[in-house]
Amino acid sequence: MVQRFDVGARMSEMAVHNGTVYLAGQIADDSGQDIRGQTRQVLGAIDALLARAGSDKTKILLAQIFLADLADFAAMNEVWDAWVAAGQTPPRATVQAHLAKPEWKLEIVVTAAI
Repeated sequence: MVQRFDVGARMSEMAVHNGTVYLAGQIADDSGQDIRGQTRQVLGAIDALLARAGSDKTKILLAQIFLADLADFAAMNEVWDAWVAAGQTPPRATVQAHLAKPEWKLEIVVTAAI
């Protein structure tokens, strides 16, 4: 069985199947923030969604980070490094991407165990 959360006409924010939670790409609510602020917002949204599914950041199986500008890589990593649990850092990919809106500085996609 697939359980979907916050189902919209185009996409769901999250789906759970066979003990795995799949998040849609998360972007900042306040895109006026700098990369640190947007990263904090996105990681907070990930925390909240994982909690709703009965999971948390220590159970992340894979994180995919899309940065609009690789010049933001170090600043994004400062926030990321403070957020991840020591000894529980997940596999991760970070790439530069042209995001759907110019004010978005990053988008993060996460897959986690429950």
